[in-house]
Amino acid sequence: MAASNEQPIIIKRVKKQTHAHHGGAWKIAYADFVTAMMAFFLLMWLISMTTPEQKQGLADYFAPASVSRSTSGAGGVLGGTAFELEGARMAGSAPRVVMTISTPAAPKSPETNDKRTASASNGTMESTNSTQSSPSQTTSNAAAAEANSRDEENFRSAAESLRQAMQDDPDLAELSKNVIIDETPEGLRVQIVDQDGRSMFPSGLAEPYERTRKLIEAVGKIVMKLPNRISISGHTDSTPFAGTPGYGNWELTSDRANAARRILARRGLPSDRIYQVVGKADSEPLFPEDPHMAANRRLSIVLLREAPAMPAGFKP
Repeated sequence: MAASNEQPIIIKRVKKQTHAHHGGAWKIAYADFVTAMMAFFLLMWLISMTTPEQKQGLADYFAPASVSRSTSGAGGVLGGTAFELEGARMAGSAPRVVMTISTPAAPKSPETNDKRTASASNGTMESTNSTQSSPSQTTSNAAAAEANSRDEENFRSAAESLRQAMQDDPDLAELSKNVIIDETPEGLRVQIVDQDGRSMFPSGLAEPYERTRKLIEAVGKIVMKLPNRISISGHTDSTPFAGTPGYGNWELTSDRANAARRILARRGLPSDRIYQVVGKADSEPLFPEDPHMAANRRLSIVLLREAPAMPAGFKP
């Protein structure tokens, strides 16, 4: 048998290495990242396209409507920190309280002390006799107390009515932080104040914005229900007014106060209810520690306390 010259066929099997399957979790993470970046750039675009007033309007829309309930003038617009933490008066700007400590008098001689004691005793006796002999004075004191109690009740009712009216009207609710309601020795005071990015009057002009006009009309509806007289005053900050020569902050605040009077008059407030209309420029800042603050620019409407009626035949 002849030998075969054919080479043997060798089959080599190679096993391929298989890699573990990684899954699609990275795709989900990447999609989340892309979505977040798209939202971020969309937000940046919206912020760059809106005005400061529109930003403030959006912030007020999502903020709860609140009007200062403080009775000290510092109640959040413009209140207190005495406005609240957000509002007209920010934290750290509460009014400063000054305590006055009297210096003790120098010691006197025994003779001087005896004279002082005798004089005080005589004065007490005269005062007692005077009180007992003037019943008209007692009557006037009772009338004053009654008038004051009536005013307090009316002021509380008026303040609550104004707060409720602002909460019920969406347009006015946005301005709640520009309003401060408080009681002063003069009476119930409603202040319409500026905020950074939201002014109640156009710069340098006496006529208010439409939203301010609506707010003044809302105040007018409340005050017309009471017999008390009205005092209107305009205020500004310490920034010099750069306008027509001879026309400055005094003239501007006077014109703004008179513009508010005309709005109230058109709503039916009798002219004899107006006690005074004054412009005070920057003479009475709301924030003396920062006279250039926007909240110093304001319009103040005060419902004055009633003077008690004097009894017939009364002589002071």
